[in-house]
Amino acid sequence: MVYYIPILTTVVTAVFFIIIFRHWNRKRGALYLFWWMLGVFFYGAGTLTESIVTLSGWTPGLFRMWYIVGAFLGGVPLAQGTVYLLMKRKTGHRLSAFVILIVAVGAVLVILTPVDATKAINHKLTGDVMEWQFIRYMTPVINLYAFVFLVGGAIYSAVKYSKDTKFRGRFWGNVLIAVGGLLPGIGGSFTKFGHTEVLYITELAGIALIFAGYWYIRTDPAKSLYTSQQPG
Repeated sequence: MVYYIPILTTVVTAVFFIIIFRHWNRKRGALYLFWWMLGVFFYGAGTLTESIVTLSGWTPGLFRMWYIVGAFLGGVPLAQGTVYLLMKRKTGHRLSAFVILIVAVGAVLVILTPVDATKAINHKLTGDVMEWQFIRYMTPVINLYAFVFLVGGAIYSAVKYSKDTKFRGRFWGNVLIAVGGLLPGIGGSFTKFGHTEVLYITELAGIALIFAGYWYIRTDPAKSLYTSQQPG
């Protein structure tokens, strides 16, 4: 039954996407919201691909799509949203150019690499099928970027909000986002050993916690400490 978890994760992510899209639509100048919206979208695209594999079987095309949206785009857009929230816009633009370049190069390589379908044991989604194994060395760089800015940024905000009890909701919201952002990375490390099932579980838990954290922050009556997050 664990292989059907991505279907539930996709449903949760779709609901999250609709809510955050409406939020961004009311505040289109907020680049942090735009990137978070992209992050939720690609997160759902990755779990949707996993769902299709469960229902219809493994194919080289589905694998390539999964690796691009999962390994390369699973956490980076969410992290980039935090970059725009915490840093100057010019810094955000420069870091955006960097991650877009890395993801674009990685995506092209994944599309071009030959794949060995015989290594897709029980039709599991794993990077072992790629003949150009050097591509897998790019994912730690991307995962480190996502960890530093998504998880690290949430921890940084939680520490700032912990100094005043009126920010209780924002504090706990950032704690939930930090934990939620960490879990998929842990699950992803298990895929290197063939345990894709762990990823499916941590993906669901991760997006559920990020969703809950976002909701805590959105509904907290206390005014945000960040200018870009002010009402309007």
